[in-house]
Amino acid sequence: MGSDRDAAVARVPLMRTTFASILLVASAVLARAADVAGNAENGRLLLRQYGCGGCHRIPGVEAARGNVGPSLEGIARRVYLAGRLPNTPENMVRWIVEPKAIHPGTAMPDLSVSEAQARDMVAHLYRLR
Repeated sequence: MGSDRDAAVARVPLMRTTFASILLVASAVLARAADVAGNAENGRLLLRQYGCGGCHRIPGVEAARGNVGPSLEGIARRVYLAGRLPNTPENMVRWIVEPKAIHPGTAMPDLSVSEAQARDMVAHLYRLR
C-alpha cells in the first residue's frame, strides 16, 4: 500500500512540470495573437468566399455551420492546431496554405489560398476568443 502512495508522490513533480509547460505555451499563444498581421475583416470575407463554413462553424462568417471539421470558435485559445501543430499565427497560416504538407492524411483540402489571404483569415480567426 505504501508503494502506491510513494508512486503518487513521485508523479507530483512531473505533473507540475507538465502543467507549467502547458501554461507557458498557452500564454505564449495568447501573447502572439496580438501580433497577427493581416486584415481581419478581409479574412472574414475570405473564409466565406473559400467556403470554409461548409466544414467548420465560424462565428462572424455567414452560413458557416459545418460539422465536418472542428468549430473554429475560440481557436485562438487552443494549444494545438490539427492535433499536432503548436497554435501560432505562423503555423495557422502554414496549415491553411498547405495542410497536406503538415498532415498528409488530413481531410482539410488544399484550396490554393495564398499566404497573404491566409494571414487575413488568421487575423479574423485569432479574434475568436
